[in-house]
Amino acid sequence: MKMWDGRFQKESDKALDAFNSSISFDKRLYREDITGSVAHAKMLGKCGIISEESSRAIVAGLEGILDDIESGKLEISPDAEDIHMFVEQVLSERIGDDGKRLHTGRSRNDQVAVDIKMYLKRMILEIKSGLLDLLSVIHGLAKDHTNAIMPGYTHLQRAQPVTFSHYVLAYAQMFMRDVSRLNDTYSRADVMPLGSGALAGTTYPIDRQYTKELLGFSGVTQNSMDGVSDRDAVIETCFDLSLIMMHLSRFSEEIILWSSHEFAFIELDDAFSTGSSIMPQKKNPDVAELVRGKTGRVYGDLTALLSMMKSLPLAYNKDMQEDKEALFDAIDNTAACISIFSKMLATVKVREDKMRAAASKGFINATDCADYLTKKGMPFRTAYKTVGKMVAFASEKGVGFEDMSLDEFKSFSPLFENDVFEAISLDACVSRRLSEGGPGPASQKRQLEALTAFIEKETSGSDS
Repeated sequence: MKMWDGRFQKESDKALDAFNSSISFDKRLYREDITGSVAHAKMLGKCGIISEESSRAIVAGLEGILDDIESGKLEISPDAEDIHMFVEQVLSERIGDDGKRLHTGRSRNDQVAVDIKMYLKRMILEIKSGLLDLLSVIHGLAKDHTNAIMPGYTHLQRAQPVTFSHYVLAYAQMFMRDVSRLNDTYSRADVMPLGSGALAGTTYPIDRQYTKELLGFSGVTQNSMDGVSDRDAVIETCFDLSLIMMHLSRFSEEIILWSSHEFAFIELDDAFSTGSSIMPQKKNPDVAELVRGKTGRVYGDLTALLSMMKSLPLAYNKDMQEDKEALFDAIDNTAACISIFSKMLATVKVREDKMRAAASKGFINATDCADYLTKKGMPFRTAYKTVGKMVAFASEKGVGFEDMSLDEFKSFSPLFENDVFEAISLDACVSRRLSEGGPGPASQKRQLEALTAFIEKETSGSDS
């Protein structure tokens, strides 16, 4: 028997039951569903819509169901239409007519909307916690390698010298923005739709503010039709997750390149690498590759949600049942990727010698050489062309600037003096970059301090 079968004279087809059912995936909302129902029942009793005795019986029954589900004593039936109907049916079986009073003044439409928002709030905090753990790993790596000079790249071509610390702190900036975005999304998810009814509120004298306080929301929705049909927070969360995955994917690409023999900047720990079934020498960066691959999957979840919602009229439509599988998939995969990536990154061995050796090739100090001439009075564009000719000359000879004699330098400009060799040394090229946000020592120190402060502030929960 269906909870909604009063109007129908025929039983629903079993094919419809299977097609219509969402219990296989929305059962993970059982905690939120029961919590929301407990608050609703308390509000009904407080407002005199049902008796205090019925309210207490409902609350006790719901708490018993929650305990039994979590202990394994009660198994969620795969034959139920959805988690909402399952909980209400079990409640009615256990406490009788009082269980049938629970749904007074609400609809499944606002019920599922509040369940999803409660779930989102919990999951946002879990994802955020994982990102803060990752940021702590990045902080440790950066702090340990502030003097590890390596090539910076544009177009994947060696460009200018930076440090490994500065390089990984760039990813810290990305993940810090991700945390901030999650905070923003949390604030918009923190508005309670319960009390919107099916779409037009209710004639019962409910107290939404009381229910809001019980459930820990900061506000209530201001339009009942929007309250039940809004899935912005779901979509926004998936967008946030997509950006997180994009940042993880970019970092993964770096890990894949750096761990190759062609770069050899890092060595992955055996515990986070795999081998080949045929080539015994292989050590594959499968963690990074899977993170990179799963990024497309999370993008797909976001696209599915946007496509599902793009033409829906107000208010609730059954299409919206499709929001959960995409949301759950995006959350599960992003959380798993953050966790395994953090563990992999924490065990990486950084090969500072290989990085410096790579930095010593490719004329990545050419800009500094041009800056040297500019500081001696030569216009920058003239200096640029002069150094370009020097690169062509040194390349033809198969040497670097450091291998050229002072006379060879002077053949390109009389402005060159002995101090040029110190000016174009890799250490000087990095340490003299004094601009805010650059790779110089003072800037790296500020970045590390700012990251420490950010982690401490967010860990304390001051924003949520």
